[in-house]
Amino acid sequence: MVFQKKGDADHHMRVYPDITGLIASLRNPTPLVRLNRINRNPDFPVYLKLERFNPFGSVKDRIALEMLKTLETEGKTLVEPSSGNTGIALTCIANALGIPVEIAVPKGVPEEKKIMLRFLGANVTEADDELCPLFPTEGARGFVNALLNSPATRDGYVSPNQYENMLNVQAHYRGTGPEIWRQTDGEVTHFFAGFGTCGTITGVGKFLKEQNPDVKIIGVEPSSPHHKLPGLKRITGLTEDLVPKILDRSVIDETAAVSDDEAYRTAIELARKEGIPVGPTTGAILHIALRYARTGKGLAVVISPDDAFKYTSFYKEYLDREPVAEAPKNYDLSDLVCPLSKVRATELLDALREGEKISIILGNTESLRSMAQELKTRRLKPVFKQEGESRFILTVSK
Repeated sequence: MVFQKKGDADHHMRVYPDITGLIASLRNPTPLVRLNRINRNPDFPVYLKLERFNPFGSVKDRIALEMLKTLETEGKTLVEPSSGNTGIALTCIANALGIPVEIAVPKGVPEEKKIMLRFLGANVTEADDELCPLFPTEGARGFVNALLNSPATRDGYVSPNQYENMLNVQAHYRGTGPEIWRQTDGEVTHFFAGFGTCGTITGVGKFLKEQNPDVKIIGVEPSSPHHKLPGLKRITGLTEDLVPKILDRSVIDETAAVSDDEAYRTAIELARKEGIPVGPTTGAILHIALRYARTGKGLAVVISPDDAFKYTSFYKEYLDREPVAEAPKNYDLSDLVCPLSKVRATELLDALREGEKISIILGNTESLRSMAQELKTRRLKPVFKQEGESRFILTVSK
């Protein structure tokens, strides 16, 4: 086998000269996946843009590579404030280039992210602040700004500064936006993304608006500045000097707010109905998209920044509050023959409440056949079990 020279990448054969070749590009886009069970409106299909398929696990892989391409790092330590994903991506790329890294994170980020950064060898500093500090001088951002501006340390550090670096926007204008346009054959009508550093929504929004000014760009923010949605920032109510400088408000059509509970519950529902494990930020953005899907028409793309695995400790809080599943109620109709068994079983199905589970026991094949038709009509899929020759148990949930 002849391996590629440095700089070449063969996406067809999946052979790369280094790990950065796996980062998404027009020739190697992240997947777009339609949601089929969580969204029931055929006139408003919703697709997730799964950025978890980048090599370091998030949408931030794109901007980390773009920003490091032009950054002068020789003899310096790379330093950046991050809620986790940018820090992980920067550290991985810096490791491949032999650049020392220091990442400042808020204490409120999930332990999984802090452990991953330490696993990668980054010097991790925890700042005593919330996930969404108000001022650039606070917390993790304040710590990094102090290193960059202090006469004692400024010559030894360099920062990409994702909040102000226009390459953050360009990574999405040149990559994510064109990918979405191609993958939807230009049929995308709505794009949903969160407000964080604002590079994704600005870059993708700008590109899509240039292709079709009627595409709606919807920005999603936490409903409160005090939240547990890493990577998201509440823009509403901020004075202009506190808004990320790279945000272009002219491409934003609407802004929608979401609570922590709505975000986490939607992410859990997505995993259980579609088999797609995502982070809570995806849950937040998707929650708003599904709200539009109730009555909307068009084709929606939802950016999914990362996966669920860096947030398991955060999800545990919500999972621990879930009610313990009760055993299904049993209704033994085995002594009834059709049509009496059918009539009684149909009454039970029609009385079934959302989330309720029941078991119906039938005693002959004719009753079983009639029940199969009733279940199909109601689009209910039972769990079937047979005991002996003439005892059939159908467990049904709504």
